[in-house]
This record gives sequence, structure tokens and C-alpha cells, in this order.
Amino acid sequence: MLGNPDPDAQLMLLVKQGDISAFETLVEKYKQPITNYVARILQDRDEAEDIAQNVFIQVFKTARRYKATAKFSTWLFTIARNFCLNEIRRRSRRPADSLETTNQSQHTPAANTSTSLNPPEPSKKIFDDELIELIDEAIASLPETQKTALLLVREEELSYEDIAKILGCSLSATKSLIHRARESLKQKIKPYLNE
Repeated sequence: MLGNPDPDAQLMLLVKQGDISAFETLVEKYKQPITNYVARILQDRDEAEDIAQNVFIQVFKTARRYKATAKFSTWLFTIARNFCLNEIRRRSRRPADSLETTNQSQHTPAANTSTSLNPPEPSKKIFDDELIELIDEAIASLPETQKTALLLVREEELSYEDIAKILGCSLSATKSLIHRARESLKQKIKPYLNE
């Protein structure tokens, strides 16, 4: 890698040499972001925790082959995305399981950005909760690549360049995916906001 070395990539290079504490540091740092990402893609918190664990098992298993050619987070989210795609394929082969999972899915709540100690008015809270649920449903209904790109830029705050690497597409295609995802969300949410 050129330029400033990625500290996480440096940690992964230590893992490659057998440093377990470096691996534990990476797991501690990325466990929650990976779990959140997978939960938003699959709409299933329990499954997300299992898959996140499998992502880190895969990271550990492939540590000897690791090369710091990109940011560690890019490499890690690529692995997580591949696990999500495999799970989506598995579900599509078993539609009954998929319907059960969808009906029992646990939405990942958005972070509460309110710092006020006073609880919101009941009608405002209901509106906010409904809006959050509507946004979650709208995101879940996006095509997989749009959903992935949007979640990576919005929640993981990755750069467009990193997202392009994760998705395996050009920078302009990534920008287009994110733009289309945002436009689609606006169209789905607009009628609710107009009410």
C-alpha cells in the first residue's frame, strides 16, 4: 500500500505472523460495525451475529494469505458482503425459510440522536418510530448492490473508492448506485412526509 499505512492493515499483518492479540483488537473494533452491516442487509439480527462471527473466522483462517493491497476495512467488508450474498442465495433456494425469517426479522434500530433528557411528545415519537420503520423497509426493498452501497456510505462512512472496491465496480458506477438508492428512498418516503 502506498501513502500512509493503514493501522488496521498493520494489525492484520501481525495476525498473519500469528499475533492473537492483534486479531482480538481487530475483532473488538469491527465486530459491531460488521454485525450492524449484515443485520441491515439480511434484516435478521440473530443471523447477523452468526455471520459476523463467521466473517472473523474466515479472516483468521485466511490470515496467512493476507496482503495489504487495500484498506483493511475494505477487505473485511468485502468478506462480509460475500457472506451476505451466500446467505441471500441460500434463502432463495428455501423460500419458506426466507418468509419465516422475514416475518420474524428484528429491525436494527437507528441510533437515537436525541440528547434531550425530556422524552419527546407521544405523537412526535410515534411519527419518528413510523418514519424509522418506513426507512428500514425502504432500504430493505432496494436491490442488493444499491442497499450495500448506501449502507456502507451512510452507516459505515466508507469512501466511494472503498465501496467501489468492495462492490467490485467502478467509482462512477458506485456513485450512480448510491444516487439511485437515495432517489428511490426519497420516492418511497415522500408520500409519508406529505401526509
